[in-house]
Amino acid sequence: MDYDPMDGLEGDVGPRVTVRDAALNHVDFTLSNVDLAFANSLRRVILAEVPTMAIDLVEVEANTSVLADEFIAHRLGLIPLNSKQVDDVLYTRDCDCEQYCEHCSVILTLHARCTGNENMKVYARDLVVGEPRPNEWVGNPVISDPDGLGSVICKLRQGQELRMKCIAKKGIAKEHAKWAPTSAVGFEYDPHNKLRHVDYWYEEDPIKEWPKSKNATWEEPPQEGEVFNYDAQPDKYYFEVESIGNLEPDAVIQQGIKVMQQKLAAVIQELTGDEGRNGDGYGGGLRSPDGMNGGGGGDYGMDPGTVNPYANGGNTAWGGASAYDRGGERTPYGGGATPFGATPYGQSGWAV
Repeated sequence: MDYDPMDGLEGDVGPRVTVRDAALNHVDFTLSNVDLAFANSLRRVILAEVPTMAIDLVEVEANTSVLADEFIAHRLGLIPLNSKQVDDVLYTRDCDCEQYCEHCSVILTLHARCTGNENMKVYARDLVVGEPRPNEWVGNPVISDPDGLGSVICKLRQGQELRMKCIAKKGIAKEHAKWAPTSAVGFEYDPHNKLRHVDYWYEEDPIKEWPKSKNATWEEPPQEGEVFNYDAQPDKYYFEVESIGNLEPDAVIQQGIKVMQQKLAAVIQELTGDEGRNGDGYGGGLRSPDGMNGGGGGDYGMDPGTVNPYANGGNTAWGGASAYDRGGERTPYGGGATPFGATPYGQSGWAV
């Protein structure tokens, strides 16, 4: 099967992003020049498939509080942990260790004992991050309140004690919600309902009973007596991404794009039936089809391509060396070309 990566793209080529508002844990932007399937795929990937760190195993050494071990373990798992440069951490399934090690996990310890007459609260700040770990950020509890305390884990009375060893691992929200990078992702298109994708239920007047969202000011309202266009398609989408603090909003979106590129590379690989250049079906990892960037050789030529970043290092869909070679000097954002030109990931590491 032959594919033309530029087929159907005329005039203003490529997605366009307009940032309307940005804060430390929140970003509001519009995405245009893409179809509805692409925009909704990005939303779903951001919600469920961006990797983060979360406490996954808890070894209880002492717990004399009124809460059961499982209850506290569940609360520990929901504490957001810093996931900056999480690509430096291996998935447990890709690591050679038996259960956990410094390459695929971060160890946190919790030891609290109440010796006073009043109840004592145990906070996320009481978690102590152990060394070594993949980098200096990953695994730190996210503390954003003015007092610098973090989430409450439990309360202890006089003489009660907590002593636990927590193992944080890398995962995605599709497996468990504790790995979710966002608390909410707002998504809207066609705020005036010109396309009639929504049927409003109303008693008397739909205009009064269904007020317009703030996004309606960004588009022209329908004119009275305007003829309905059956061929019209949405082309502008409004996103509101709210991070829980483990990743910055721009990093969440960049990681979402990265995951989408990996998935699309896998689909095109299956459609083309190309079995790689190394004779093992996938050439040492999941590869995108050759020739996407116009290289020479065969029907498509050899593309800088992708090797699955979980295949013990090597190149990725974005050009550079993977951080999984445990050298740590570079992340999967090593730059590279796509059908729409150079990717924005040409620099090494996250932008601060």
